[in-house]
Amino acid sequence: MTPPAWLDGPLGLPAGAWTALAAAWGACLGSFLNVVIHRLPRGESLAAPGSRCPHCGAPVRPRDNVPVLGWLLLRGRCRDCAAPIPARYPLVEAAGVLAALTAVYTTDSPAAALLRAALLLALIAVFFIDLDHRLILDVMTLPGTLAGVAAAPWLGLTRLDALLGALVGGLALEILRRAWLRFRGVDGLGGGDVKFAMWMGAWLGWQGVALTFLLGSLAGSLVGVTLIARGRAHAGTALPYGVFLAPAAAVAAVAGPSIWSWYLALGA
Repeated sequence: MTPPAWLDGPLGLPAGAWTALAAAWGACLGSFLNVVIHRLPRGESLAAPGSRCPHCGAPVRPRDNVPVLGWLLLRGRCRDCAAPIPARYPLVEAAGVLAALTAVYTTDSPAAALLRAALLLALIAVFFIDLDHRLILDVMTLPGTLAGVAAAPWLGLTRLDALLGALVGGLALEILRRAWLRFRGVDGLGGGDVKFAMWMGAWLGWQGVALTFLLGSLAGSLVGVTLIARGRAHAGTALPYGVFLAPAAAVAAVAGPSIWSWYLALGA
């Protein structure tokens, strides 16, 4: 992939050097995401104590805390007690690298790259927290919505677009939630899903959040049908919607305009 024009030249560094720095930055933020994913739903401090083995409590040594590489050198086990370290940790760190590089190579300015990276990294956290706890936290969605409205000019939106997107996203899911509750007697969507939709609407606009719903619902339906076919679920089994919405929002953020252009061209 050709580096964006803005990446070649800042501070006299070539694009390759900036790419390497972005990858390293993404890896470090991916490592921090592991802390966020583990501690934030539990209401624990993100700053202290430092990283420790959950089995024996031994502090993780700095040389073992190098993203991805530390896990590989330890062969996936704690240096002190030899308890297994889940492969999720390096996978999240690698996802942080991918998020940073994707943001850099799909935007047209440093400000836009930083904002897109922040969104993609947050979506990684949403995915794993919802997978583990079936929660989408207010501490992420509400500040995220306000940040999206504030950052709209750097996201290719007007602030009115961002506000409209937040309204459309939240209202659409709230209507769906109430309809499901009325006709099925169960709360098929949580309040966190509604607030997540507002957040994505503020960052992606109404077209982006609509695409997020479409892709997320399609992915959820495919997974649900597959689980039912394999006897691992039934028609009433609840799936964490954020697990499907978060990747869908990432796709909409990176490729939404291209997808809409392709779709509209089909009917031309």
